[in-house]
Amino acid sequence: MRRTAIAAAMTLAMTAIVMPRLIGTVAPSAEAQSPPPPAPGVPVTAGIVATADVPVFLNAIGTVQAFNMVTIKSRVDGQIVKIAFAEGQDVKAGSPLIQIDPRPFQAALDQAMATKQKDEAQLVSAQADLTRWGELLATGAKSRQTYDQQKALVQQLQASIKADEAQIENARLNLGFADIRAPIDGRLGMRLVDAGNMVRATDAAGLVTISQLKPIFVSFTVPQENLHKIHEKQAGGDLTVHAFGSDNKTQLAEGRLTVIDNAIDQPTGTIRLKAAFANTDERLWPGEFVNVRLILSVRKGAPTVPAQTVQDGPTGQYAYVIKEDNTVERRPVEVAAVQDGLAVISKGLSPGDRVVVEGQYRLTNGARVKLEAKPAGAAG
Repeated sequence: MRRTAIAAAMTLAMTAIVMPRLIGTVAPSAEAQSPPPPAPGVPVTAGIVATADVPVFLNAIGTVQAFNMVTIKSRVDGQIVKIAFAEGQDVKAGSPLIQIDPRPFQAALDQAMATKQKDEAQLVSAQADLTRWGELLATGAKSRQTYDQQKALVQQLQASIKADEAQIENARLNLGFADIRAPIDGRLGMRLVDAGNMVRATDAAGLVTISQLKPIFVSFTVPQENLHKIHEKQAGGDLTVHAFGSDNKTQLAEGRLTVIDNAIDQPTGTIRLKAAFANTDERLWPGEFVNVRLILSVRKGAPTVPAQTVQDGPTGQYAYVIKEDNTVERRPVEVAAVQDGLAVISKGLSPGDRVVVEGQYRLTNGARVKLEAKPAGAAG
């Protein structure tokens, strides 16, 4: 009995020792074996590589010039008796502007006509005498000398009449100059004289200016190294020129290149160009500075992304492309041009690729991203 009790006690002791070990080796549950949830992605704003027809152009700063500009001056001396225009008025060629007192010029015309009439009457009498003395010369009643003198008098009076006709024409011109009219279509500027003032043909200052605004010119310069490109493209037709406001975003007008100067300005190494604009809405004004774009060609269907998509790295420019599993690939790209907030991609991206537009500063190659809504007004 004693041996049996001892054996039972030893069995219980061994069971107490083994049970904790068996409990510690129980297989983990299926829930404990599942992988941890993936880390949240880096929040970014995405965009799509789009295609667009992108112009290739030269930038310049231009000055708007009137197509024609005339300073109206008096061609005769006299007193202004009437001003027939309002400042800033649009006028047509031939519209009356200023009237100078015409009475002195009318009197000079009348006097010249009277002088002609007097000389014509004398010529009639002299010619009659010349005819009679020619008949008497044949009979010997008049000498050859007397006849020649009378003939010279007739010729002198004929010359006087021609001079009278010139005086009449001059008087008519002066009378016409007293009525000053617009020489071209255009817009008048500020009046520089008032009625009652005396003016002279030798005065340096004008009476008013008139500028032709439709059409209008824009003059600008580009570096001389672009001249061969302009000639090459111009051979295929007229080149388009766009005029923009000071913000370089608001397009004011579209015109065409009309003039290439005949020489390069050596001190600056630039060539002067001139473009003509219809200016029907008068958005261009003489003396205004504008930003000019001379369109050389158009890239058809070029891949484009918002300019901030492209980043600069130690090995060149790159962009992050978003793959199907929302991880990113850092891809090197080549940019042909950046204009109007868009980067034109020549290599590295294809139309339809998803790219990171904003949020690149926290990304590395292969990182997971979380797409956020594009902010209002964002490109791409």
